[in-house]
Amino acid sequence: MQSPVKAPITYNVMCLSRCLVIAVAMILLVVSPVMAVAAPQPATVSTRVDGEKEFIKWAEFNIPLSALKNALNHDIKAHKNGQILNWVELLALTGTKYYGNWKRYKAKEMDAIAAKMLAGESLEDLRTNKYYDFFYEVYHTVLGEFVGEYAIEAPDPQDSAKTIVVQKYGLKAFYPIAKGYGVSQSDDFMNNRSYGYTRPHLGHDMMGNIGTPIIAVEGGIVEEMGWNQYGGWRIGIRSLDTKRYYFYGHLRKDHPFNPAFQKGDIVQAGDVIGYMGMTGYSVKENVNGMKVPHLHFGLQLVFDESQKEALAEIWIDTYDIILLLQSNQSAVVRDDSTKDYDRKY
Repeated sequence: MQSPVKAPITYNVMCLSRCLVIAVAMILLVVSPVMAVAAPQPATVSTRVDGEKEFIKWAEFNIPLSALKNALNHDIKAHKNGQILNWVELLALTGTKYYGNWKRYKAKEMDAIAAKMLAGESLEDLRTNKYYDFFYEVYHTVLGEFVGEYAIEAPDPQDSAKTIVVQKYGLKAFYPIAKGYGVSQSDDFMNNRSYGYTRPHLGHDMMGNIGTPIIAVEGGIVEEMGWNQYGGWRIGIRSLDTKRYYFYGHLRKDHPFNPAFQKGDIVQAGDVIGYMGMTGYSVKENVNGMKVPHLHFGLQLVFDESQKEALAEIWIDTYDIILLLQSNQSAVVRDDSTKDYDRKY
C-alpha cells in the first residue's frame, strides 16, 4: 500500500533529511575519537525554531511490543492497587536510559524504574540524562490518550438481552480491524513503493477480505473523507488534541464509508468508520488499483500545525502499536436492511 502523499518531493526531502543526519553523525565520529566512546546521542533530537516557537521537527517510534506491554501492565496494576504510575512516564524514563535505542531494552531494568516510581522517587531524580523531556513529548504525543478511565457498554450479567454501562481502566484505544475478522500483517514500514515514483512506505498494511469493517483506533474529528490517488477511498481522523492524524486507506469500491459519518463529524474510539477494499493507484475515482485487499493504516504526528501538510511530515512505524491493540477489539453487528455495520457495544 502506498503512503497518503500528494507530491514526490515530500518523500525526497524526508529521505534527504534523514541521510544528512546520519552523514553528519558519521563525520563527527571520524573527526572526534572522544565522541566515538561517549554515550550515544538520540538521533531524533531535532527542533525547529519559528520566531519564539520551538517544536520537534522529526521523531521516530521504535518501542518494541514487549516494552509497551510491560509498561502498560505496570500502569494498570498500580491503578488496581490505588497507586498512580503513568506508563508514558515509565516509557520515557526507560527510553532516556537507552538514549532512544530500544534494542538495549531489558524488562528487569524497566521493572526497577517502575519500583522506584512507586516508592515515591521524583522524575527529576530518576532522569539519567537531559533528554527525558524530548522522549516524554514524543511518547506522550503517540500514546497519551491510549490508556485511562473510560465507560463502555457490556452485556448485563442479569439479563443477556440487555446491556449496561461499566466503568473501566486500561487500554481504551482499539484495534483497527473489527473483532472476529482475520488479517495477515508484517512490519512493512519504509519498504519501497514504486507507483508513480520510488518512495518509502509510510504506513502499515493489514491484508484481509473486502468488506471487513474498519474501526476508529481513537476518537476524533473526520478531517478527510474521499478519494486520494495513492490511498484510494480514504478517511483521515484527527485526534481531539490535534496531535495525531490517523489515515485509513484503500477502502472498498462503491461503498467505502460508514454513511453515519461525514467530514467534520466526531467519531468515538471503536466506531465502524468504513470497509476494507483495494482502491487506489488511480487518478480516476473508485478504481481498484491494488492487487490485494488490505487496510493501509498510517499515523502522523503533528507537534505544530505547520507540519500537517508539509515537506517533512512525521509518519511513524505503528507495527508494535497495532500488535498491542489486538487485546482491545470492537465487536460489530450488521444491519441487514442497509448491509452496514455498527459497533455492538
